[in-house]
Amino acid sequence: MMHGTVLVIDPIATNRIGLRVKLAASHYHVVQASSIAEAIRVIGKTPPELILSAVNLPDGPPSRLLARLRRTKICGKVPIIALSCAQDPQERLAMLTLGFDDVLEKPVDDRLLLARARSLMRAYASAMEWKLRDGTSRALGFAEVNAQFAPARQVKLVAHDTERRDALAKDLMPQMHAQLHTCHPGHVVHGDEDDTAPDAFVLVVEPGREAEMLGLLATIRSHANTRHSAVLLVQTEDNPQLAAQLLDMGANDLMPENAETAELALRLDTLLARKKVADALRDTVRNGIEAAVIDPLTGLHNRRYAMPHLTRIAERANVTGKPFAVMIADMDHFKSVNDRFGHAAGDAVLIETAQRLKANVRGIDLVARIGGEEFLIVLPAIGLSNAKKAALRLCREVRNKPIAVPGSEAAVTATVSIGMIVYDPTMPPSSGLPLTAAALLDRADRALYDAKAEGRNRVMLSRPAA
Repeated sequence: MMHGTVLVIDPIATNRIGLRVKLAASHYHVVQASSIAEAIRVIGKTPPELILSAVNLPDGPPSRLLARLRRTKICGKVPIIALSCAQDPQERLAMLTLGFDDVLEKPVDDRLLLARARSLMRAYASAMEWKLRDGTSRALGFAEVNAQFAPARQVKLVAHDTERRDALAKDLMPQMHAQLHTCHPGHVVHGDEDDTAPDAFVLVVEPGREAEMLGLLATIRSHANTRHSAVLLVQTEDNPQLAAQLLDMGANDLMPENAETAELALRLDTLLARKKVADALRDTVRNGIEAAVIDPLTGLHNRRYAMPHLTRIAERANVTGKPFAVMIADMDHFKSVNDRFGHAAGDAVLIETAQRLKANVRGIDLVARIGGEEFLIVLPAIGLSNAKKAALRLCREVRNKPIAVPGSEAAVTATVSIGMIVYDPTMPPSSGLPLTAAALLDRADRALYDAKAEGRNRVMLSRPAA
């Protein structure tokens, strides 16, 4: 099984062959090019998911390569790693500034190369997936751009050595576009998930502390409050095996301690920008999903959510053998409220009624708005006697206190009629009721019709035939 397509760009055939052998052994499909022009032709036929490129190409510098790749609209969608022979921090910084995702020095350790490839491909695939979900939400009309004030990004610099930590923070602060805080590794993650998590961690991997940093990285990635934080590792000693392990465990980026502080600031800015986009996409998709299942007026779940939920409750009842109740509550004479006071007053009455229904059921119960003035109430694990008491209580709580009409001194005394069915899975099959959400809803709806016919403001029970 192939893990993805990698484009190798290098004018020297033996270099291309060496990389192809290494990548193919890890189940990557490898395509090759010896120049920028040939790379563009290859991309047109076989779009890659990762590009590895030499710095010295026969038909132009790295900036020309990136410019041509931008025209193909592949930049920003496919990670690009530069492979350089020069061990020059300034050159690496220049490459990163141009737009390369990373710069690795030749000869590249196989483990580090493959781990870096996996890490970058994973990050880009995740970003594309969130963009796809965002596009789907927008196409369905669920998502809107949420423009709001964004607080300053927070970065936490973590190291044991206080002198090393303070010196790095002092050099880094003037070059950052975020707020920097320092701390000891033992104080990084707290148990309270309500604490504000930093947007990024900089973990300094010091000699003799490698195992501790591996554990800390695992904790950051597993903790609900920090799992989406970016993590940049700074290695004080060259250790490709450890670097590969850290990347595979979820580090987003990794660099040597002897690099320019400007490179650290640049890498951090890149990670923070990516996280900002990822956070926005996650929020947009989450808001879209909520919009799909939440009634915007009352804040209750809607029919789209309620019907599958009712199905799940019925399935669970079959397993546990416990009965459950299904009610449909419909407001009485609601049209007269709109006619007398206007739709704003009608909305206020609906909202207040929804709040009273929600406030007078258990946390495990469902209250959903499934029509204009119609509500579905599902009470799991409840018998006939308690279900009847609950239904009568709901009628009473809606009726007993008048609802104020906005912009007026008038108040409306609202009432609801409730049709209810209690399903007991231990009853014999001769009861004749198919255990489906639609059938349960139909029986409750018939009982509601009877409640209306009997004079409204009452509860009527429907039972399966014996």
